[in-house]
Amino acid sequence: MVDELMIVDEMISVIKSGKFDPDDKLPSENELAEKYMVPRIMIRKAYERLQEQGFIYSRQGKGSFVKDRKNQIPLVLSGDESFSKKMQEQGYHLETKTIFCEEIDYNKKIFRFLGVEDTNKVFKIGRLRLVDRKPIALHISFVAQVVFQDIEAAGPKITSMFDYYNKQGFLNFFSAPSTLSVAFPTKFEREVLDCASLVPLLVLESGCLDKESGTVLEYTKIIYRSDRFTYVI
Repeated sequence: MVDELMIVDEMISVIKSGKFDPDDKLPSENELAEKYMVPRIMIRKAYERLQEQGFIYSRQGKGSFVKDRKNQIPLVLSGDESFSKKMQEQGYHLETKTIFCEEIDYNKKIFRFLGVEDTNKVFKIGRLRLVDRKPIALHISFVAQVVFQDIEAAGPKITSMFDYYNKQGFLNFFSAPSTLSVAFPTKFEREVLDCASLVPLLVLESGCLDKESGTVLEYTKIIYRSDRFTYVI
């Protein structure tokens, strides 16, 4: 018996086979309903699921079309260069918007990494990354006020943490060992990254330290839209 998931799996296989080029129009709901001998509502739900997974997009009154998944950004996850520099070297026009700077409650993992007590203040600075005006990643830096006294005032204006550290006298950096995980977006992340609930996010957690003094500068959490990148590890 044909069900929604079977239709979704078959459509993904057809799209991946190269039968359709990017922006090609897909069969109508009526056509597929007739082909599979199922109610039209099942095809509509299958198309909605394909859209949530980033395989297709729809145009009001015109139908469903194949999404171009080849236009993805190569991203090197290792190294000590800033995200901005990596994008610039590849010729991408990157925009950065600082969307929050706020003190966080005590978090054992983050406070321990930063080497501060639970009585110290730690701030998180969130910067949204956009390419071609489309959100691709959210960078969150956790910074201890004991290291950066002006972080509460300066944080909302920071678009590059590396530039900020340079101005504070820290010129060379190295990264702590990183951990990678996959998660589905929260409501806030769906809104900020403009993605559907079924688009997986790649979460990279690490830290940045000063090479000369060994000072821990930040604990880092970067949330990437998985459908916007190819990854080089």
